[in-house]
Amino acid sequence: MKFFIDTADIDEIREANKKGWVDGVTTNPTLIAKTGRSFNEVITDICHEVKGPVSAEIVSLESDKMYKEAHQVAKLADNVVVKIPMCEEGLMTVRRLSAEGIKTNVTLIFSPMQALLAAKAGATMVSPFVGRLDDVSTEGISLIGQMHQIFENYQFDTEVIVASVRHPIHILESALIGVDIVTIPYKVMKQLAHHPLTEKGIEQFLRDWEKVPHA
Repeated sequence: MKFFIDTADIDEIREANKKGWVDGVTTNPTLIAKTGRSFNEVITDICHEVKGPVSAEIVSLESDKMYKEAHQVAKLADNVVVKIPMCEEGLMTVRRLSAEGIKTNVTLIFSPMQALLAAKAGATMVSPFVGRLDDVSTEGISLIGQMHQIFENYQFDTEVIVASVRHPIHILESALIGVDIVTIPYKVMKQLAHHPLTEKGIEQFLRDWEKVPHA
């Protein structure tokens, strides 16, 4: 399983990258806006920091405009993946870009049929949002299992990115299913490294070590 970090904060990316936690990055307009910096500047900085895929989202909603914007975004760096919202116009754009070898990530996936259409259009990746489904009393992780099974059935090359991750259980459940990628906020990444019994054990060992003669 690959870990992407879901942020546009270059400091978070650098810290996580130092720890070996970053296989790629996902961003969206909301995350970019939080930086207070220009889109091109943020994406370029991230792509210099991270060797893996960096998803950068377009905002046009008409296919020809999406296609033009996607080309502009793809030129920012070799590891950019153009992030495109799930809609009919978006799928048309994905098909055109895929034919040209431009990598795409279809986002805002909430059903297995949306994922299937994106894969058939040639999407490099798809991003189902588990947390947002949980928010409306739907078991988000069940969508991941369905998508994974469909992609396995038909041997699609499209990778599944589990998005809208809210807590470590989402990551555990995704790993048990066997999905390709999870994209994780930095604060949730940090939670993965901690357990109260680990910390208690370290404290106990250190206390006991103080009792050992050091002659």
